[in-house]
Amino acid sequence: MIDQSAHAPSARQTNWAGNVTFGAKQLYAPSSVARLQDIVAAGTAVRALGTGHSFNTVADTHGVLISVADLPRSIEIDREARTATVSAGLRFGELTGTLHRSGFALHNLGSLPHISVAGACATGTHGSGVGNRSLAGAVRALEFVTADGGIVSLERGDADFDGAVVSLGALGVVTRLTLDLVPAFEVQQWVYEGLPQDRLLRRFDEVMSEAYSVSLFTGWHGGPIDQVWLKQRVAGDGPRTAPSRWKGATLAEGPRHPVPGVAAEHCTQQQGVPGPWHARLPHFRLEFTPSNGEELQSEYFVARHDAVAAFEALDRVRQQFAPLLQIGEIRTVAADDLWLSPAQGRDSVAFHFTWVPDTTAVTPVLGVIEEALAPFGARPHWGKVFTTPPDRLRELYSHYADFERLTERLDPAGTFRNDFLAHHFPRTG
Repeated sequence: MIDQSAHAPSARQTNWAGNVTFGAKQLYAPSSVARLQDIVAAGTAVRALGTGHSFNTVADTHGVLISVADLPRSIEIDREARTATVSAGLRFGELTGTLHRSGFALHNLGSLPHISVAGACATGTHGSGVGNRSLAGAVRALEFVTADGGIVSLERGDADFDGAVVSLGALGVVTRLTLDLVPAFEVQQWVYEGLPQDRLLRRFDEVMSEAYSVSLFTGWHGGPIDQVWLKQRVAGDGPRTAPSRWKGATLAEGPRHPVPGVAAEHCTQQQGVPGPWHARLPHFRLEFTPSNGEELQSEYFVARHDAVAAFEALDRVRQQFAPLLQIGEIRTVAADDLWLSPAQGRDSVAFHFTWVPDTTAVTPVLGVIEEALAPFGARPHWGKVFTTPPDRLRELYSHYADFERLTERLDPAGTFRNDFLAHHFPRTG
């Protein structure tokens, strides 16, 4: 994890996976918004830093890196509006318990509760469920510090809102977000093993709609799906019992970790034991660091109606990428209207790849995967490794040019631009 206590210009800072060493000359963790405004206004190259769970250089800079983790922490629940306004540096796992005790929940959570609210929303991080939008889909309003040190507040319905939520840090440093809430609920989680691949492909929508959240884990070895994680909301009539066989798969005899051979102690409780939403929707428990970061990750989103064809396209080239995999995961995400959300405008299926930590070996196979998925308009996850060129991104996102204009208007001097943004959103003027 990132050591946010080291502020010296020479401090060596890396992301969680250790594959990116930040080039920042200084790292600040201001304890007030006023101090944050001063730092931003004085800088010429500034980037915001969350919990460092991105696997690429989206948060990197050669100038000033700012963590918002030390800003005053706040959770303001509006019971009538069913919203929570929270400080941006909070991790989801630091927020969810308070929400639950107040009788509320978020509609969705990612596999890790360790990620920051602002960082997850800014990169389009998602969670799972055919009816569940990404984490950013819950954002009703946000506040951020702009390049001149001013503060901009936007809410859903404002002209710039859909471009500002998943913004890759290009508009400013987010300080507060207001999130939609739903009534608190309980979840049971089961793991099934050995789902026949032909059964999945014949009944893909049926399988993925079987529970509130469904994850398929596969090593892309050409055989059955290794594991199916079903996260089912507990209905009004109480917990239910799972059958020992389901669609040709077998109920796991004990708790499982997604990666074969890894102990399941860090995973959220399985085997149908009911528990609060925030202790079941993630794959991993907050009280444990789920791994030592020795991995790389990629993920690509296609329209849900293309899921089977995309799976078959990947299956045809699996021998080129499977040897570098630790595990693959397949999940669904509901459509939203956010300009740079990978699920913008279409119900989506996300093909996720957890790689061995070898950038040199992994990079070439990304091209293989991107070529296989090209007919389906595959959009990469902004916080993971990919090689999709900017001209292709322009084709994949109908609001690409709108986002360019928004960044030029709110940050004309390019204070928040870095090499990542310069590459993927090159300014030609």
